[in-house]
Amino acid sequence: MRGVVCTGNSIRLDRNLPEPQILPGESLLRVRLAGICDTDLQLARGYMGFQGVLGHEFVAETLDGKRVTAEINNACHTCDTCRASRQNHCPHRTVLGILGHDGAMADLVAVPIRNLHKIPDAIDDRRAVFIEPLAAAFRMIDQATIGLGTRIAILGDGKLGLLCAWVARTSGAEVTLVGKHRAKLDLAGAEIQTVLLDQTEGLGRPFDVVADCTGSASGFATALSLVRPAGTLVLKTTIAGEYDTNLAPVVIDEITMIGSRCGPFPRAIAALATGEVDVTPLIGAEYSLDDAEAAFQAAAARGARKVLLHVRNN
Repeated sequence: MRGVVCTGNSIRLDRNLPEPQILPGESLLRVRLAGICDTDLQLARGYMGFQGVLGHEFVAETLDGKRVTAEINNACHTCDTCRASRQNHCPHRTVLGILGHDGAMADLVAVPIRNLHKIPDAIDDRRAVFIEPLAAAFRMIDQATIGLGTRIAILGDGKLGLLCAWVARTSGAEVTLVGKHRAKLDLAGAEIQTVLLDQTEGLGRPFDVVADCTGSASGFATALSLVRPAGTLVLKTTIAGEYDTNLAPVVIDEITMIGSRCGPFPRAIAALATGEVDVTPLIGAEYSLDDAEAAFQAAAARGARKVLLHVRNN
């Protein structure tokens, strides 16, 4: 079996992997398409020290031909945390392609059956790859008070930043997307105000909510400079590094900080199926799994859109 293996600080394509061991309650899937996200790139740089097959954004088929994707947190469903409906924070969980469980950049992947979601015919494979990151963007809406008239700034004009901007707009919020690249900011559309990062000094601190989607340690300080006193700062990215930021403004200005991670798959699937969120502008280069190493180089390039890995010829 082929698979993209993270060695802890790099990646390689291995063509001689054993097939996944199927645990009780799991289903074996044939992977069709996988996406490379910033978390995969951070893992390849040493984030979390993960070793194993990467990949948690994917489209696959069950052995009887149903097209599916899967949530990434594999919880025990028996501990106090799980019984309190916080399965994504189960202390015993594994995380697909991130923590203790091989991921989907391979010919085959095993996932818990209860994590599966059927993909409607209205969503083609290329857009379906975005179900997981789009769900993560919707999680921000669940956690923070974002609705009609909320002034929210999204920092970062990458794929996650754009997804969060589009999702925030569905709530009726007044959305400003901040980034370094005019061409990427232009993808946001006419309903979203865009500002280049080097032009934010004149904005003051007008935002009720600021979401850091930069994937950079510098994003936190920028977010603090834009959120109003008693506002909310949402952290949406993880990095293979450390933050070096003065936290005094958080206390002085009584900033609410929210860590935001995985979100509701049904909401993301519905948004894609109805066209409420159109992710097609984010689709970039496409590679065969056999060219995975070149695909990772392309995904790491500045300004890259979502790089897709074709595992099966469909």
